[in-house]
Amino acid sequence: MEILVDGVVVSTTMRTPGHDVELALGWCVSEGIISGIEDLSTAKSCFTKSLSLEELVDEDDDVKRIAEVVTHHRRPVTPRLHNTSSACGICGSDVIESTLALRPSPAADADLRFAPSVIVSMPDAMRQAQRHFDSSGGVHAAALIEPDGNVICVREDVGRHNAVDKVIGWALQNRGLPLTDVGLQVSGRASAELVHKAIMAGIPLLSAVSAPTTLAVDLAREGQLTLVGFVRGDSFNIYATEHRILD
Repeated sequence: MEILVDGVVVSTTMRTPGHDVELALGWCVSEGIISGIEDLSTAKSCFTKSLSLEELVDEDDDVKRIAEVVTHHRRPVTPRLHNTSSACGICGSDVIESTLALRPSPAADADLRFAPSVIVSMPDAMRQAQRHFDSSGGVHAAALIEPDGNVICVREDVGRHNAVDKVIGWALQNRGLPLTDVGLQVSGRASAELVHKAIMAGIPLLSAVSAPTTLAVDLAREGQLTLVGFVRGDSFNIYATEHRILD
């Protein structure tokens, strides 16, 4: 799928079809292109050419899905014309400086607390809403969860970063940003890219069922994001900004 911002192709990404506009909007938030709904003029998803229903069933390789975003400010966007795989795409020690330069974390002062009982319940709460995982067993998920354990949005994708972009895009349209009143639960490990996306959306807490990378921990500490990992059974590890976990 190609993402166009103000008429410029900024990314081509491999993704699980569905919620394409949310994916594009979440990507724009993560890139610092938009920070709130007030920056957005229009967003839509379309094909590169008109297709009948029959053609949609057997579309050829020349047909691409496009998610088009038009901003109010129309500031120049540096195109990222390389293909983006389903793997996480941010690496390198400069991610910390670039993330905090794009947007100092609005979550730093968030007065949000999670009880340990809620933290350990979050993976199961997300899993129960994973419709595609039941049929394929091969997709990741991301969920926005309130401190009382209420799940407000779950999205799935072959790529963890795409799933996170989708829930951020949903929130941009339905709740507004920054997301200082919810936590983010993800499947798999916590990469630096997922920490980056959480910070850019203003999310105060990121929970993963597996391990964080060293760079993810460093970025979480600098961005004052609460990062927990190995959330399994009745236990978890806290890697950064522990004051948001109740005693």
